[in-house]
Order: sequence, then structure tokens, then C-alpha cells
Amino acid sequence: MKNMAQEFSGIIAKNHWNKKYQELTQQALQDPDVQKFIRQHQSQITTTILNNNLDAIYEFVQAKNHKNNFASEYDPFLRLVNQSIQVVYRPNPKLSAQKQQIALEHKFMTLNMASDIRQANLDDYAQGALGRQESYAAALNFVLKYSQNSQQFIPGLYLCGKLGVGKTYLLAAIARELVEHKVTVLLMHFPTFAVQMKNAIQNNSVLSQINQIKAVPILMLDDIGADSLSSWIRDEVLGVILQYRLQEKLPTFFSSNFSMAELQKHLTVNQRGDEERLKAARIMERIRFLSQEIIVSGPNRRFK
Repeated sequence: MKNMAQEFSGIIAKNHWNKKYQELTQQALQDPDVQKFIRQHQSQITTTILNNNLDAIYEFVQAKNHKNNFASEYDPFLRLVNQSIQVVYRPNPKLSAQKQQIALEHKFMTLNMASDIRQANLDDYAQGALGRQESYAAALNFVLKYSQNSQQFIPGLYLCGKLGVGKTYLLAAIARELVEHKVTVLLMHFPTFAVQMKNAIQNNSVLSQINQIKAVPILMLDDIGADSLSSWIRDEVLGVILQYRLQEKLPTFFSSNFSMAELQKHLTVNQRGDEERLKAARIMERIRFLSQEIIVSGPNRRFK
């Protein structure tokens, strides 16, 4: 094989180019990555191409060896396009990881949840206590079906069980798995949201906040039933959100210390102590349509 770098070195000397420039270009041409690039394209690269694109080779070597002075978060590469040598910059692994994390945060939305909730994952959940087999299988089944066909309605999960058995963690793990399939998810602590909605009456932002929440592709309501709901929160906030999602067939997830039957009894009695069986039944009808009841069991791991 003809040594293109050596031949080009002769052209530099023949033309009596600036001595310092000669040294720099000689060094650039001898760079191992440049030599590898020339070998890979030996049938296409001529001395003329090298002559016309020496600035790109020099830029590549300088960018590679002095990253702090260039784009430190990008790695330079040489490519040959239409007899032209070009330098392209690609995100390095660190920047790629940062971009993935930013994308994750944009897709994985939370409201009034712990800051580390996005770190949950299904593998860790599966390795936890006994009693999680059914919920783990249901979670995997949903992720698989939804990622294959998000246009078909697939009910979410209604996770019920005692305190500390991992219901919230499982919701977050499902959310993270869905986000990796480019699905937008909102996981929110419903009791705190209910308080915020009462405060939103003062600035007339109730409707706008409901509209922002009700249409998200995957909605997860954590700890529903933890507090006694007013008739207004139950019917005009929760009811409106669930009705929209029922009409649009949008999967919805719930976690609760109550079973569905227990939650219906809980929703029947409002904060004044009045029984409103029909209104509670309407809410539960929507919840049963939007989700599948799964019992999560096992020891309380919250303080372990």
C-alpha cells in the first residue's frame, strides 16, 4: 500500500511551506487515528484530497488532544464525504448519559413525590420480598403490551396492600420502564394534590391544573384514599379527571391501602359524614374500567 502520509510530507517539503506549519502537519498526519482513517479509505483518498483537507486533519488532532480547549463534551471523528475530509463531533458517553437523564426527567413527570423516585426499577422490585410475584408479572405484562401497541386500550393497575409493601416503588418502576419506551408518565401523590386544588380555587387555576393532568398518556395516582375527600374533590376534581380518561381510554394507575371494595366505602362518606353511595359508585365504576386490581403483599420494608 502506498504510504499517503509520507507522500504528502514530500509535497509539503517541495512547496517550502512554513517550517512550523510543516512540523504541525507532519505530526497530525502521523497521529495513529489519522493513519487508521487513511488506511480505512486507502482506495479513495489521494494526495490531492489530503492536500485540500489538511486543515480538517489538523483540527481533528487538536480537538482530540486538547478537548478542554474545544468542545469538551464531544468526541471528534473523521469522515470522508464526496472527496472531502470532514470533522464531526459526537456526544461522548458522559454527555450522552446526561442527555438521557434529561430526557428521562422530561418524560417521567412527578408531582409531590420524593426526589429519588425516578431511580426505581423493576429488577430491584423483583428481587425484593416474597408476595410480589403477581404484581411484578402484572407490571411486566402491561409494559410489554403497551410498548407494542399504545393505540389499543390496556387497563392500568390498581395496586392495593398494607403500608410499606412497595406499591409506590412499583408505580415508579413501571413509570421508568415506560419512559424508556418514550412514553410520557405523570406520577403524583393524590392527597397532596387534593390540598393544592383547594388552594387553587383562590386564583382560579383549578380548571387549568385539571386540564394539564387529565390528558397525560399514563397517569399514576399514588396513595388514593389516604385522606377523607370532600364531595367537591371527589366529584369535580377526581371525577372529572377519571371521566376524561375513561372517554379517551387512557390507562391509569392507582396505589391505595384500600382494596377497590374498601375504597368505595371510603368514598361513600364525605367530610361532613354524609353518605353518597351513588356518587362513590360512579367514581369506582371509572376506576374499575381504567385499572386492574392487584394485591401487593409482603413485609413492611419502609424502615428497613
